Amino acid sequence: MSIILSLETSCDESAAALVSNEKGKIDLLANEIASQIDEHANWGGVVPEIASRRHLENLPFLIEEVFAKSKLQIKDIDAVAATVTPGLAGSLLVGSITARTLANLHQIPFLGIHHLEGHLSSIYLSEKHPKPPFLVLLVSGGHTELIKVDVKHKYQRLGRSHDDAAGEAFDKVARLLGLSYPGGPAIQKIAKSGDPKKFLFPKGRVSKPEGGFYPYDFSFSGLKTAVFRQIEKIRSENKKLPIEDIAASFEYIVAEVLVERSFKCALDQGLNSLVLVGGVAANVRLREMMLAKASENSIDITLAPMEFCTDNAAMIGAAALLRLSSESFKSSMELGVSARWPLEKSDLLYDPIPPF
Repeated sequence: MSIILSLETSCDESAAALVSNEKGKIDLLANEIASQIDEHANWGGVVPEIASRRHLENLPFLIEEVFAKSKLQIKDIDAVAATVTPGLAGSLLVGSITARTLANLHQIPFLGIHHLEGHLSSIYLSEKHPKPPFLVLLVSGGHTELIKVDVKHKYQRLGRSHDDAAGEAFDKVARLLGLSYPGGPAIQKIAKSGDPKKFLFPKGRVSKPEGGFYPYDFSFSGLKTAVFRQIEKIRSENKKLPIEDIAASFEYIVAEVLVERSFKCALDQGLNSLVLVGGVAANVRLREMMLAKASENSIDITLAPMEFCTDNAAMIGAAALLRLSSESFKSSMELGVSARWPLEKSDLLYDPIPPF
């Protein structure tokens, strides 16, 4: 059995967790998160400098808390892991330097984790999870991607967003409607009392240079523009803005696009297992539509537990345990951080000569 202390500081959530594996099962021993949402909401989005400072303030207390709750000591852990890419560089540095310092002091391995691999690994925190190969719809604040997960940490991106990711579209449409940040929860709340079929918004598609469309890719920028034009049209007619109906119609079309293209990709690729992870995976309408579509197509669907959809350290710990237990992966103490790094090259995070 291995026990890992994991840290997540890629954006606006400071998080620490202790996870272990026994008999092939990942157990969460303690998990703490300090959210910065309320502070960043004053600015309508994440302010990188504020985020870095809050991580610096919060992380020592979060680490102390997970050890207190688990009744473990630092001498009990076998490795330390932290998110090193992608994310806000200043924020990533706080977690990475903390993890490397602890690893050096206690002479244990350090693992630098790819944030998206963390989201993919969040599914292993559920009671039942699929075995590779399977298809993952990763839909979070800055990412909307369809990723085939194969054995031995092999990833193949089959679809992606070309402009706004779904989470970014939620934030921008929420701002157009005068709703609070973050946009996902705000739109979901008000959409409950709206008519999802009131407005017929477009399903954005991405054109190929040689003609036709990419079958599994996403584009939400045009949808955001369509919502803006609808709002302007209603206001020009001096009518009351039906915020609930607009929010419900927007939420419905986003969910429908995500579901349709995910299942098309799974069926085309001959994959009978589909997984939903990421912050937007907490959206109730999306989860309901995913489950309904799965029953129609005889595809197994696994939804990330609600508490592990948004950024957290438990998923980073799960990814680290899978790496550590499979081939004894560990990262160089010289590994830095990077705001961007392709998931397909995540194996390079464990090279003796680090990629950054």
